[in-house]
Amino acid sequence: MPDTITELPDKHPVLRVMPMPSEVNPQGDVFGGWIMAQVDVAGAIPAMRRARGRVTTVAVNSFLFKQPVSVGDVVSFFAEVVATGRTSIKVRVEVYAERHPAQPITVKVTEAELTYVAINQHGEKRELPTPQ
Repeated sequence: MPDTITELPDKHPVLRVMPMPSEVNPQGDVFGGWIMAQVDVAGAIPAMRRARGRVTTVAVNSFLFKQPVSVGDVVSFFAEVVATGRTSIKVRVEVYAERHPAQPITVKVTEAELTYVAINQHGEKRELPTPQ
């Protein structure tokens, strides 16, 4: 059963993009790798805010493609920190596509959880600052 919804979540997306024809695989869907890259960017935004500086991706804990994405879909990425450790930040990312402007529908296309680690200017791990 597809995750069809009538509207986007009631929060601000960290990233919104529209895939172009260059992102399409031979089957006509947007490459999964393109979506994964955008999820990584979206997840890094709240991680950098929490770390108050640089982060690096250390793990993709889970990644689920629920529906394909097409050229012309407006793709919204919602990301939030769900856990922190001494140096690490776990982020959940949910991705929705708004499609068919004449008869709009919104569907959840991807969900993922990634772990980032705070790093210093030399690329070494550093402790997270105390939350404000």
